[in-house]
Amino acid sequence: FVSHGAPTLALDPGRAGENLRRLGLRLGRPEAILIVSPHWITSGVEITSGAHPETLHDFGGFPRALYDLRYPAPGSPALAERVCRLLLEKGVTVRANTARGFDHGVWTPLMHLFPSADIPVVQLSLPAGIDDRGALTLGRFLSSLSNEGVLVIGSGSLTHNLRDVQMGEIRSPAYVREFSEWVRAAVEACDTERLANAMTLAPHADRAHPTTEHFLPLLTALGAAANPWPALALDGGILHGGLCMDSYVFAASHLSPFR
Repeated sequence: FVSHGAPTLALDPGRAGENLRRLGLRLGRPEAILIVSPHWITSGVEITSGAHPETLHDFGGFPRALYDLRYPAPGSPALAERVCRLLLEKGVTVRANTARGFDHGVWTPLMHLFPSADIPVVQLSLPAGIDDRGALTLGRFLSSLSNEGVLVIGSGSLTHNLRDVQMGEIRSPAYVREFSEWVRAAVEACDTERLANAMTLAPHADRAHPTTEHFLPLLTALGAAANPWPALALDGGILHGGLCMDSYVFAASHLSPFR
């Protein structure tokens, strides 16, 4: 699970971007990437199936330089077809979308993880109305992909309350750290059930996530790891006062902690 925060991470990587860069070097090169972002919510499940998806600039009011950025990674119609088959076998209706490009929840973190943009990428949508358990189950339906060289990424923000976000580095409300520390403790305890019920159990969950789409990709990434524990935590700091930028790598027994 990677926290991509605001699109400005693409221009100003900070601690979070640097750790993603270091992670990409440690992971090596996957055959392909499947990524879930909170910025593509559809009626039912959809998947990008075009060979050359465009870079979408799905935001407004940011520096001009952001709109000039491109992440020209190829798509993978073959992987899209494979994901469709896996989901259909589980009774999930999924539609291929040949026209959809990559939103900033995809390309912002990938610019740091794999800056060469030469690894095939496929994006899976979040179906409208999905809940915590549904997001975890969606990931579990895709867990066989890890044995096929596919890196499954959930992209979001560990906290995401835009009412508390201000541009620049400002003092963050206490709940941001309290919520993120609760999540880290659950990860360190290898406690899938606590994470799957975070929106009920975690302190200040309703303020950390007034809507849950930025947290659900963490559960999809967790579910997609056939043997998720132990996990590796990447400290990302807090961006713009309200966005905790911590990330987590599941099934990370081969990775040593970052220093």
